[in-house]
Amino acid sequence: MKKIIAIITIVSCVLLTSIVYATNANSTTNEIENTKNSAVSKIVEYKDKQKHTIEDYKEAYGSESYGFTAYMLSRVQIYSIPFCFIGIALSAIYQYVLGIRKLDTRDKGYAIMISVITIFVIAQVLPLIFAIVVKGWRG
Repeated sequence: MKKIIAIITIVSCVLLTSIVYATNANSTTNEIENTKNSAVSKIVEYKDKQKHTIEDYKEAYGSESYGFTAYMLSRVQIYSIPFCFIGIALSAIYQYVLGIRKLDTRDKGYAIMISVITIFVIAQVLPLIFAIVVKGWRG
C-alpha cells in the first residue's frame, strides 16, 4: 500500500509540472534600468520627506535640539513596537517552554518579560512627556 501511494505521488509530481520559458534579454535590460531609476528616485524622495519631517519638528518645537530630540523619540516610539513583540515572544519561550523543567530558566523568562514591557511602556510614554514638558512648561 505504501509503495502504491509513493508511486502515485511521484507520477502526479511529474505530470503536474509545467514548463517555464525565459524572456528576451534585450527587453528586460530596459525594464531593469527603469526599475533602478525608479528605485533611486524613491530613495531620494524618502530622504527629502524625512528631511522635511525633521524640519517640521524643529519648527514646531522652536529649537534645533528640541526638534531633533522629538523626531528621534517618535522614531523610537514607532520601532519599539516590533522589538517588544519579539522580546515578549522570546521571554515567553523561556518562561513557558524551557522553564517547565528548570525554575531558574522560568524566573529568567519572567524577568526578561517584565523588563521588555517596562522598556516598551517607557518608549511609548516618553515622547508624550517630552512634548508636555517642552511645549507646556517652556511656553
